[in-house]
Amino acid sequence: MLAQPERSAQAPAPARKEVYAREGSPWTGLWAVVAKEMADSLTSTRMLILELITVLTAAGTVYAASGQLRETVGQDRFLFLRLFTTAREPLPAFIGFLVFLIPIIAIALAFDTINGEFSQRTMSRLLAQPIYRDALLLGKFLAGLGTLSLVLTTIWLLICGLGLLRLGVPPGGEEAARIIWHLVLTIAYGGVWLALALLCSIVFRQPATAVLAALAVWLFFTIFWEIIAGMLAQVVAPVRIGMPSELLAQAQAQLALTRISPNTLYAEATLGLLNPQVRSLGLVLSSQMDQAVRGAPLPLGQSVLLIWPHLTGLAAMMIAIFALGYVLFQRREVRA
Repeated sequence: MLAQPERSAQAPAPARKEVYAREGSPWTGLWAVVAKEMADSLTSTRMLILELITVLTAAGTVYAASGQLRETVGQDRFLFLRLFTTAREPLPAFIGFLVFLIPIIAIALAFDTINGEFSQRTMSRLLAQPIYRDALLLGKFLAGLGTLSLVLTTIWLLICGLGLLRLGVPPGGEEAARIIWHLVLTIAYGGVWLALALLCSIVFRQPATAVLAALAVWLFFTIFWEIIAGMLAQVVAPVRIGMPSELLAQAQAQLALTRISPNTLYAEATLGLLNPQVRSLGLVLSSQMDQAVRGAPLPLGQSVLLIWPHLTGLAAMMIAIFALGYVLFQRREVRA
Protein backbone atom coordinates (compact mmCIF):
# COMPACT_ATOMS: atom_id res chain seq x y z
CA MET A 1 0.00 0.00 0.00
CA LEU A 2 1.10 3.46 -0.69
CA ALA A 3 1.97 5.46 2.36
CA GLN A 4 -0.55 8.10 3.21
CA PRO A 5 0.86 11.60 3.25
CA GLU A 6 1.36 12.97 6.75
CA ARG A 7 -1.09 15.56 7.92
CA SER A 8 0.44 18.88 8.51
CA ALA A 9 0.66 19.85 12.17
CA GLN A 10 0.07 23.41 11.16
CA ALA A 11 -3.57 24.49 11.37
CA PRO A 12 -5.23 26.01 8.34
CA ALA A 13 -4.98 29.74 7.94
CA PRO A 14 -8.60 30.48 8.95
CA ALA A 15 -8.19 28.39 12.11
CA ARG A 16 -4.95 30.17 13.04
CA LYS A 17 -6.62 33.54 12.60
CA GLU A 18 -9.44 32.43 14.87
CA VAL A 19 -7.00 31.26 17.55
CA TYR A 20 -5.06 34.53 17.38
CA ALA A 21 -8.25 36.54 17.53
CA ARG A 22 -9.37 34.58 20.58
CA GLU A 23 -6.10 34.20 22.48
CA GLY A 24 -3.71 36.75 21.06
CA SER A 25 -4.68 39.75 23.19
CA PRO A 26 -4.81 39.67 26.99
CA TRP A 27 -7.71 42.15 26.88
CA THR A 28 -10.06 39.83 25.04
CA GLY A 29 -13.51 40.09 26.62
CA LEU A 30 -12.71 43.29 28.53
CA TRP A 31 -15.68 45.31 27.32
CA ALA A 32 -18.01 42.34 27.67
CA VAL A 33 -17.07 42.20 31.37
CA VAL A 34 -17.51 45.98 31.71
CA ALA A 35 -20.97 45.93 30.11
CA LYS A 36 -22.16 42.96 32.16
CA GLU A 37 -20.86 44.32 35.49
CA MET A 38 -22.28 47.80 34.89
CA ALA A 39 -25.68 46.35 34.02
CA ASP A 40 -25.65 44.25 37.19
CA SER A 41 -24.56 47.18 39.36
CA LEU A 42 -27.06 49.69 38.00
CA THR A 43 -30.00 47.29 38.34
CA SER A 44 -29.10 45.84 41.75
CA THR A 45 -31.20 46.60 44.82
CA ARG A 46 -28.10 47.67 46.71
CA MET A 47 -27.33 50.35 44.14
CA LEU A 48 -30.92 51.58 44.01
CA ILE A 49 -30.92 52.10 47.79
CA LEU A 50 -27.61 54.00 47.67
CA GLU A 51 -28.83 56.15 44.79
CA LEU A 52 -32.04 56.97 46.64
CA ILE A 53 -30.13 58.01 49.77
CA THR A 54 -27.72 60.14 47.75
CA VAL A 55 -30.44 61.85 45.70
CA LEU A 56 -32.48 62.67 48.80
CA THR A 57 -29.38 64.04 50.51
CA ALA A 58 -28.43 66.16 47.51
CA ALA A 59 -31.96 67.48 47.03
CA GLY A 60 -32.39 68.31 50.72
CA THR A 61 -29.08 70.12 51.16
CA VAL A 62 -29.34 72.04 47.88
CA TYR A 63 -32.94 73.04 48.57
CA ALA A 64 -31.97 74.37 51.99
CA ALA A 65 -28.87 76.15 50.66
CA SER A 66 -30.71 77.71 47.72
CA GLY A 67 -33.35 79.14 50.05
CA GLN A 68 -30.59 80.99 51.87
CA LEU A 69 -28.79 82.05 48.69
CA ARG A 70 -31.85 83.53 46.98
CA GLU A 71 -31.33 86.69 48.99
CA THR A 72 -27.89 87.26 47.42
CA VAL A 73 -28.83 86.76 43.75
CA GLY A 74 -27.02 89.38 41.68
CA GLN A 75 -24.55 90.18 44.47
CA ASP A 76 -22.37 87.06 44.41
CA ARG A 77 -20.27 86.25 41.37
CA PHE A 78 -19.94 82.56 42.27
CA LEU A 79 -23.48 81.89 43.43
CA PHE A 80 -23.75 78.36 42.02
CA LEU A 81 -20.59 77.26 43.79
CA ARG A 82 -22.22 78.18 47.08
CA LEU A 83 -24.80 75.43 46.51
CA PHE A 84 -22.09 72.89 47.29
CA THR A 85 -20.55 74.67 50.29
CA THR A 86 -23.41 76.50 52.04
CA ALA A 87 -24.88 74.84 55.12
CA ARG A 88 -28.19 75.60 56.74
CA GLU A 89 -29.34 74.18 60.05
CA PRO A 90 -30.00 71.38 60.67
CA LEU A 91 -28.39 70.15 57.40
CA PRO A 92 -24.66 70.48 56.68
CA ALA A 93 -23.24 71.47 53.31
CA PHE A 94 -23.45 68.98 50.47
CA ILE A 95 -19.66 68.66 50.45
CA GLY A 96 -19.81 67.44 54.03
CA PHE A 97 -22.11 64.63 52.95
CA LEU A 98 -19.90 63.70 50.00
CA VAL A 99 -16.88 62.95 52.19
CA PHE A 100 -18.93 60.20 53.87
CA LEU A 101 -21.21 59.08 51.03
CA ILE A 102 -18.64 58.57 48.27
CA PRO A 103 -16.53 55.97 50.16
CA ILE A 104 -19.65 54.06 51.20
CA ILE A 105 -20.96 53.93 47.62
CA ALA A 106 -17.56 52.89 46.26
CA ILE A 107 -17.07 50.17 48.88
CA ALA A 108 -20.61 48.87 48.31
CA LEU A 109 -19.87 48.55 44.58
CA ALA A 110 -16.72 46.44 44.86
CA PHE A 111 -16.43 44.62 48.20
CA ASP A 112 -17.77 41.32 46.74
CA THR A 113 -16.51 41.69 43.18
CA ILE A 114 -13.91 38.88 43.29
CA ASN A 115 -14.73 36.83 46.38
CA GLY A 116 -18.36 36.73 45.29
CA GLU A 117 -17.29 34.82 42.18
CA PHE A 118 -15.37 32.35 44.34
CA SER A 119 -18.20 31.88 46.83
CA GLN A 120 -20.67 31.22 44.00
CA ARG A 121 -18.15 28.86 42.33
CA THR A 122 -18.30 30.77 39.06
CA MET A 123 -14.71 32.05 38.86
CA SER A 124 -13.27 28.89 37.25
CA ARG A 125 -16.15 28.75 34.77
CA LEU A 126 -15.68 32.40 33.93
CA LEU A 127 -11.95 32.03 33.31
CA ALA A 128 -12.59 28.91 31.24
CA GLN A 129 -14.09 31.25 28.66
CA PRO A 130 -11.80 33.24 26.32
CA ILE A 131 -11.34 35.87 29.04
CA TYR A 132 -7.97 36.53 30.64
CA ARG A 133 -7.46 37.42 34.27
CA ASP A 134 -6.18 40.83 33.18
CA ALA A 135 -9.38 41.58 31.31
CA LEU A 136 -11.56 40.21 34.10
CA LEU A 137 -10.02 42.29 36.88
CA LEU A 138 -9.66 45.48 34.85
CA GLY A 139 -13.18 45.07 33.47
CA LYS A 140 -14.67 44.78 36.95
CA PHE A 141 -12.75 47.85 38.12
CA LEU A 142 -13.70 49.92 35.06
CA ALA A 143 -17.32 48.86 35.47
CA GLY A 144 -17.34 50.04 39.07
CA LEU A 145 -15.63 53.30 38.14
CA GLY A 146 -18.04 53.83 35.25
CA THR A 147 -21.05 53.17 37.48
CA LEU A 148 -19.73 55.58 40.10
CA SER A 149 -19.05 58.23 37.44
CA LEU A 150 -22.55 57.85 36.01
CA VAL A 151 -24.16 58.20 39.43
CA LEU A 152 -22.07 61.25 40.36
CA THR A 153 -22.70 62.94 37.02
CA THR A 154 -26.44 62.46 37.50
CA ILE A 155 -26.24 63.98 40.99
CA TRP A 156 -24.25 66.96 39.71
CA LEU A 157 -26.85 67.58 37.00
CA LEU A 158 -29.59 67.30 39.61
CA ILE A 159 -27.88 69.89 41.80
CA CYS A 160 -27.44 72.29 38.88
CA GLY A 161 -31.05 71.79 37.81
CA LEU A 162 -32.41 72.43 41.29
CA GLY A 163 -30.17 75.45 41.64
CA LEU A 164 -31.37 76.83 38.32
CA LEU A 165 -35.00 76.42 39.34
CA ARG A 166 -34.54 77.84 42.81
CA LEU A 167 -32.16 80.71 42.04
CA GLY A 168 -33.49 81.65 38.63
CA VAL A 169 -30.04 82.41 37.15
CA PRO A 170 -27.77 80.09 35.12
CA PRO A 171 -24.19 79.36 36.18
CA GLY A 172 -21.41 81.30 34.51
CA GLY A 173 -18.74 79.74 32.34
CA GLU A 174 -16.11 79.72 35.06
CA GLU A 175 -18.59 78.32 37.58
CA ALA A 176 -19.53 75.48 35.21
CA ALA A 177 -15.84 74.70 34.60
CA ARG A 178 -15.12 74.61 38.34
CA ILE A 179 -18.09 72.31 38.90
CA ILE A 180 -16.85 69.95 36.17
CA TRP A 181 -13.34 69.91 37.63
CA HIS A 182 -14.82 69.15 41.04
CA LEU A 183 -16.76 66.26 39.49
CA VAL A 184 -13.50 64.84 38.10
CA LEU A 185 -11.90 65.27 41.53
CA THR A 186 -14.79 63.47 43.21
CA ILE A 187 -14.56 60.56 40.75
CA ALA A 188 -10.84 60.22 41.52
CA TYR A 189 -11.62 60.28 45.25
CA GLY A 190 -14.24 57.58 44.81
CA GLY A 191 -11.81 55.57 42.65
CA VAL A 192 -9.40 55.29 45.59
CA TRP A 193 -12.04 53.63 47.77
CA LEU A 194 -13.25 51.52 44.86
CA ALA A 195 -9.73 50.17 44.34
CA LEU A 196 -9.41 49.55 48.09
CA ALA A 197 -12.68 47.59 48.16
CA LEU A 198 -11.52 45.57 45.14
CA LEU A 199 -8.24 44.82 46.93
CA CYS A 200 -10.11 43.64 50.03
CA SER A 201 -12.30 41.49 47.81
CA ILE A 202 -9.15 39.80 46.48
CA VAL A 203 -7.41 39.37 49.83
CA PHE A 204 -10.39 38.15 51.89
CA ARG A 205 -12.47 35.20 50.77
CA GLN A 206 -15.62 36.20 52.67
CA PRO A 207 -17.55 39.29 51.45
CA ALA A 208 -18.48 40.23 55.03
CA THR A 209 -14.81 40.30 56.04
CA ALA A 210 -13.92 42.32 52.95
CA VAL A 211 -16.52 45.02 53.59
CA LEU A 212 -15.56 45.26 57.26
CA ALA A 213 -11.88 45.63 56.35
CA ALA A 214 -12.61 48.36 53.79
CA LEU A 215 -14.84 50.24 56.23
CA ALA A 216 -12.19 49.89 58.95
CA VAL A 217 -9.59 51.54 56.69
CA TRP A 218 -12.05 54.34 55.87
CA LEU A 219 -12.82 54.95 59.54
CA PHE A 220 -9.11 54.90 60.36
CA PHE A 221 -8.33 57.68 57.90
CA THR A 222 -11.51 59.60 58.78
CA ILE A 223 -11.21 59.59 62.56
CA PHE A 224 -7.78 58.48 63.77
CA TRP A 225 -5.22 59.43 61.13
CA GLU A 226 -5.16 63.14 61.95
CA ILE A 227 -4.43 62.33 65.60
CA ILE A 228 -1.70 59.85 64.66
CA ALA A 229 -0.19 62.35 62.20
CA GLY A 230 0.09 64.91 65.00
CA MET A 231 1.91 62.45 67.24
CA LEU A 232 4.23 61.32 64.43
CA ALA A 233 5.06 64.94 63.60
CA GLN A 234 6.29 65.44 67.16
CA VAL A 235 8.68 62.51 66.66
CA VAL A 236 9.83 63.42 63.15
CA ALA A 237 10.29 67.15 63.83
CA PRO A 238 10.49 67.67 67.60
CA VAL A 239 10.47 71.14 69.16
CA ARG A 240 13.47 71.32 71.48
CA ILE A 241 14.01 75.03 72.11
CA GLY A 242 10.79 76.55 70.82
CA MET A 243 12.31 78.44 67.91
CA PRO A 244 9.89 79.55 65.15
CA SER A 245 11.80 77.43 62.64
CA GLU A 246 11.20 74.31 64.75
CA LEU A 247 7.50 75.06 65.11
CA LEU A 248 7.25 75.64 61.37
CA ALA A 249 9.07 72.38 60.60
CA GLN A 250 6.74 70.42 62.87
CA ALA A 251 3.65 72.02 61.32
CA GLN A 252 4.91 71.21 57.83
CA ALA A 253 5.64 67.61 58.83
CA GLN A 254 2.16 67.23 60.28
CA LEU A 255 0.59 68.67 57.14
CA ALA A 256 2.60 66.30 54.93
CA LEU A 257 1.55 63.31 57.06
CA THR A 258 -2.13 64.24 57.06
CA ARG A 259 -2.04 64.45 53.26
CA ILE A 260 -1.41 60.71 53.13
CA SER A 261 -5.14 60.41 53.79
CA PRO A 262 -7.35 60.66 50.68
CA ASN A 263 -9.93 62.48 52.81
CA THR A 264 -7.49 65.33 53.45
CA LEU A 265 -6.50 65.56 49.78
CA TYR A 266 -10.13 65.67 48.70
CA ALA A 267 -11.15 68.24 51.33
CA GLU A 268 -8.29 70.60 50.51
CA ALA A 269 -8.79 70.30 46.74
CA THR A 270 -12.52 70.91 47.14
CA LEU A 271 -11.76 74.07 49.09
CA GLY A 272 -9.40 75.28 46.38
CA LEU A 273 -11.88 74.63 43.55
CA LEU A 274 -15.18 75.76 45.03
CA ASN A 275 -13.80 78.78 46.89
CA PRO A 276 -11.93 80.99 44.38
CA GLN A 277 -10.73 83.29 47.17
CA VAL A 278 -8.45 80.52 48.49
CA ARG A 279 -4.91 81.26 47.31
CA SER A 280 -2.96 78.53 49.12
CA LEU A 281 -3.67 75.09 50.58
CA GLY A 282 -0.62 74.89 52.80
CA LEU A 283 0.98 76.97 55.51
CA VAL A 284 1.06 80.64 54.56
CA LEU A 285 3.34 83.10 56.33
CA SER A 286 2.45 86.75 56.77
CA SER A 287 5.45 87.77 54.64
CA GLN A 288 4.07 85.72 51.74
CA MET A 289 0.77 87.60 51.84
CA ASP A 290 2.26 91.07 51.46
CA GLN A 291 1.88 91.08 47.66
CA ALA A 292 -1.52 89.34 47.63
CA VAL A 293 -4.60 91.30 46.67
CA ARG A 294 -7.14 90.83 49.42
CA GLY A 295 -10.50 89.51 48.28
CA ALA A 296 -9.42 88.99 44.65
CA PRO A 297 -10.49 85.51 43.42
CA LEU A 298 -8.02 83.29 41.65
CA PRO A 299 -8.60 82.53 37.95
CA LEU A 300 -9.67 79.02 37.07
CA GLY A 301 -6.27 78.06 35.68
CA GLN A 302 -4.51 79.09 38.89
CA SER A 303 -7.02 77.18 41.02
CA VAL A 304 -6.47 74.06 38.90
CA LEU A 305 -2.69 74.42 39.33
CA LEU A 306 -3.28 74.83 43.06
CA ILE A 307 -5.19 71.55 43.40
CA TRP A 308 -3.28 69.62 40.73
CA PRO A 309 -0.94 67.85 43.22
CA HIS A 310 -3.99 66.69 45.18
CA LEU A 311 -5.72 65.39 42.05
CA THR A 312 -2.63 63.55 40.87
CA GLY A 313 -2.12 62.20 44.38
CA LEU A 314 -5.61 60.69 44.42
CA ALA A 315 -5.08 59.22 40.94
CA ALA A 316 -1.72 57.77 42.01
CA MET A 317 -3.32 56.19 45.10
CA MET A 318 -6.02 54.62 42.94
CA ILE A 319 -3.50 53.19 40.46
CA ALA A 320 -1.15 51.92 43.19
CA ILE A 321 -3.92 50.11 45.10
CA PHE A 322 -5.27 48.59 41.89
CA ALA A 323 -1.76 47.47 40.89
CA LEU A 324 -1.32 45.72 44.25
CA GLY A 325 -4.65 43.96 43.80
CA TYR A 326 -3.66 43.03 40.24
CA VAL A 327 -0.45 41.33 41.43
CA LEU A 328 -2.26 39.42 44.18
CA PHE A 329 -5.02 38.31 41.81
CA GLN A 330 -2.52 37.07 39.21
CA ARG A 331 -0.83 34.89 41.84
CA ARG A 332 -4.04 33.49 43.24
CA GLU A 333 -4.88 29.92 42.33
CA VAL A 334 -8.23 29.26 40.68
CA ARG A 335 -9.49 25.71 40.92
CA ALA A 336 -12.59 24.15 39.47
